[in-house]
Amino acid sequence: MRKSIIALVFLAFCPLLVAQQALNNEAVIKLVKAGLSDDLIVATINAQPGTYDTSTDGLVALKASGASDKVVTAIVVKASAPAPPTAPATASPAPVAIADPDDPMAKHDVGVYLLTTGPDGKRKMVFIDRAGEAGVKTANVAGMAFSYGISKAKLKAEIPGPHAPTRTPDVRPVFYMYFPEMSSLGSFGGTDMISSPNQFSLLALEEKKERRETQIAKMGFASQNVGADEKKQYLFSSERIQSGMYKVTPKEDLKSGEYAFIMATEGAGRATGTTVVIYDFGVDAR
Repeated sequence: MRKSIIALVFLAFCPLLVAQQALNNEAVIKLVKAGLSDDLIVATINAQPGTYDTSTDGLVALKASGASDKVVTAIVVKASAPAPPTAPATASPAPVAIADPDDPMAKHDVGVYLLTTGPDGKRKMVFIDRAGEAGVKTANVAGMAFSYGISKAKLKAEIPGPHAPTRTPDVRPVFYMYFPEMSSLGSFGGTDMISSPNQFSLLALEEKKERRETQIAKMGFASQNVGADEKKQYLFSSERIQSGMYKVTPKEDLKSGEYAFIMATEGAGRATGTTVVIYDFGVDAR
């Protein structure tokens, strides 16, 4: 009766004891000396984790403490059993490479970008909105100003506002132009097919109080010649980096002022017969 009571008490407290310390030779000896039955001790050995000394000295000590062959055998079998397999570690998903929007070689939307250096010394690609897009600013093409002379007229494009929102302190700023696939060239900026920086002119804009303007064509009584004012024009180099991507750099230093890449072509659908695409920027020389 006494042994049964001890066994019940042990079973009640066994989970708590095991949670505190794994079984070993000394713990089994304590169970033996407490008078627990072989079956209960063996069941405990099989059910609970343990670290046992199964050397010759360890086994002799168990027998000397009164452990039966049944208990000693259970310890030897438990100690020789392979460790339970651990669940394989879940492989972490491979990180998704995110294109750096400030890396000129990364994929960019079609358009013109200014490469600048931020206060932290890191480069930054600034997208230049086309004049007249997204409600930001409107190139006054349909309502162009005409300066009539006796035999000819000058056709000017006007851009509202005294200054361009995109600015750089570099006197030789670097630009990147990205063009669409041949099947959708018109999406670059208008109805005309634009596929190369060489279709643009880099012009210094004349600054007025509330606008900037530049000449884009000359008109006679019987003819119209598209062409920028050569006195306001700056040459630039264009390097083809890859298909549809060009690096553009002025060939001479730009003074502080307002500038624009402008493409003007003779086209249908306008009262003036001229289509104009404008990407403006400002230079604030150091």
